[in-house]
Amino acid sequence: MNRPSSSTLIILLGVAFGMFALTFAASSLYKMFCEKTGHGGTTQVAKLRPTRVENRIITIRFNADTHSDLPWDFKPLQKEIKVKAGELGLAFYHGKNLSPSHTVGMAIYNVTPHKAGIYFNKVECFCFLEQHLEGGQETDFPVQFFIDPDMVKDPSLDDVDTITLSYTFFRFKK
Repeated sequence: MNRPSSSTLIILLGVAFGMFALTFAASSLYKMFCEKTGHGGTTQVAKLRPTRVENRIITIRFNADTHSDLPWDFKPLQKEIKVKAGELGLAFYHGKNLSPSHTVGMAIYNVTPHKAGIYFNKVECFCFLEQHLEGGQETDFPVQFFIDPDMVKDPSLDDVDTITLSYTFFRFKK
């Protein structure tokens, strides 16, 4: 093999290996991107509580869905609440296992409009962990959150006065 051909082969193998490695990392990288930017309505996990409350009132609406593989009834206990930006909010969802046997569910979530995701912070949420319900058991699931008070400084959110927090429960499979 001559010198230019072996260089080309090494470069092509390196590119192929890099592309192969990216396929495994793509899901994790996309998840990190969504968590940092709020892309697709991904909410934030609060590291600190807000230090100020703004006068802007936001209506938070609640939505709940359950995947057909999970025999649960899942619904919000309130249709909506109003919070000021920077104020802690607390809401509850209710879940009931409709089957006679133990099942495990995991909730995924997002907010709409998606552009508000970067400002929606969860302090505590049932969605952080898998949830276990015995046959026929029912329970209330709390979620504590706040809207980052810096939202009032973002002109792209001047038109947002309502945010919908949506959860979908899926059967948890290890």
